[in-house]
Order: sequence, then structure tokens, then C-alpha cells
Amino acid sequence: MLDTSAGETPAATPAEEPRGCLFALSQPPLMIFLAVIGSLLLMAAVHDLFLL
Repeated sequence: MLDTSAGETPAATPAEEPRGCLFALSQPPLMIFLAVIGSLLLMAAVHDLFLL
């Protein structure tokens, strides 16, 4: 049987919420990577629209 004694703490307390997508987007290396990819896409779009 499962022992559910009152002395044990639950596995996930409300104070320890899992970190979601907004926490991941606040990390500087990810934002630098996304900025580089976005600028490459922007340069490719400008090249296609105006120089071809």
C-alpha cells in the first residue's frame, strides 16, 4: 500500500512552480541566437525583395 503519512512534504510545492517558456525567453544566449536568426531572415527577405 501507499504510505501517506502526515510528516512527508509533497513532491511539488506551490513555491517551486516549473519554469515555463517566458523564463526560457529571458535567457540572454537564447535571445542572441534568435536575434541572429531573425536578422539573417530579414536580410534574406530584403535581398529577395529589392535586389533580385
